[in-house]
Amino acid sequence: MQGPEPVVLIVDDDPETLKFVSMNLTARGYGVLTAADGTEGLKVFRDRPVSLVLLDLVMPGPDGFRVCQRMREVSDVPIIILTARATEAEVVRAFDAGADDYVTKPFGVGELIARVRGAIRRGTMTPGPGSDTAALGDVVLDLAGRRVWRDGEPVDLTPTELSILSLLLRNPERVLTHRYILEAVWGSEYGEEKEYVRAYMYRLRRKLEQDSDKPGRIVNVSGVGYMFTSGQAPKVAPAPRELA
Repeated sequence: MQGPEPVVLIVDDDPETLKFVSMNLTARGYGVLTAADGTEGLKVFRDRPVSLVLLDLVMPGPDGFRVCQRMREVSDVPIIILTARATEAEVVRAFDAGADDYVTKPFGVGELIARVRGAIRRGTMTPGPGSDTAALGDVVLDLAGRRVWRDGEPVDLTPTELSILSLLLRNPERVLTHRYILEAVWGSEYGEEKEYVRAYMYRLRRKLEQDSDKPGRIVNVSGVGYMFTSGQAPKVAPAPRELA
């Protein structure tokens, strides 16, 4: 038996965008809720359970950055930013506010639906057999329970952060390239969006490192990628084979 249909909340002050996105999501079996500004979006978000949020950046009232932050304070629901200003600085700022992905306006239906499916998949991902727990040093991940501890203290992570940490912990002391991480976490259609990886590693370091400016767990291998180390003089293993 299939579960209930995913419900997507669209927050955008452009009526044409609301109509276009709503129509295409509804046609593909998604439930849709809409809001025309940040204040209304937060109210709907508080009152109704949703599977995903599509969030415009530039709106009356609280802008998309502020709305994203406030949603992230109370929920780990996936959030995709809709933006016409996809500069790297703005994308990184959106990720730092808690966004999981972004789509640049104008966007095609195929791209939008792929991003929506990918975000919902990551948000509902369940572990496979024998993959429920991973640990390295003082960081422990219980994927089945979607919980993380550092030095015995619980750490709150978003679904995307959990996916990245799981990938790192299952490849300890091994360098993972930017492309490998992108395709493993976001999907095969990703590969060149290195700002995704940089932004999320920054966020993970702030949550998992004793000093995020001098990381000892999540190590950057310049020009290649990242590895998770116990901090005990690791021997760097060869990078894994790129995903097909």
